[in-house]
Amino acid sequence: MTVFSEAPLRSPRTHARTHVVPIVLGGIAAACAVALVAYLLWPTWGAGGANAPDKLPVSVGGTLFNLPTTAIRMKIQRHSGPQERIDLDFLYPSLEPPGAPKHVTADTVEAAVHSIDRIFLSIAAHHDALSPEQRTATIYPRYLDQAAAQPVDGLTMRMFRADTPYGSEDLYSAASPALTARCTRDAATPGMCLSERRVGGADLTFRFPRSWLSQWHDVAEAMEKLTAQLRGPKG
Repeated sequence: MTVFSEAPLRSPRTHARTHVVPIVLGGIAAACAVALVAYLLWPTWGAGGANAPDKLPVSVGGTLFNLPTTAIRMKIQRHSGPQERIDLDFLYPSLEPPGAPKHVTADTVEAAVHSIDRIFLSIAAHHDALSPEQRTATIYPRYLDQAAAQPVDGLTMRMFRADTPYGSEDLYSAASPALTARCTRDAATPGMCLSERRVGGADLTFRFPRSWLSQWHDVAEAMEKLTAQLRGPKG
């Protein structure tokens, strides 16, 4: 007689399932391992690179300044170390560095040109050139009209003669707080003022709208505050 095994016969489907389960489990384990390695090795920086520091130590004319990175107007100047010149701007009156520039369209370009909400600053090595104080004391008086306007709220205005290099400008001065500014007159574009001061081996040149002189005390104090904030430790 033929003897049959008592063990139940397995169907082909059951036999295939017993092989698939270990393969699936092995695949899951391998995927988990790959994910873990990828997580550990994935770079922590984004596509745009590391964030720039809030401030940069910059030496101009051998004088150290700590400058807010976002206040520096030109990308090529946004690095630490010695520089011959650097250009910045600050919102007024907050004196905060400006944010990203706004997109200007044909409809908004006129407003963007005529409404200035910031004070501009250039820091440049002077290489022992005539100081702003010496220029005010010895050069400007040669070109000024002899008639001086009466001080208004402590601020005196004198016109430059028309036949001089500064013929379209006026000179404003005050003693307390100290202010000296050379300003163009309002014409097709609003008048702008230029005020200079020397700090160590660098000359600081501030530029702002002439209309701000109606609150000249605040402007003078803002320039003094910015000078103190940007100056690095004295060597």
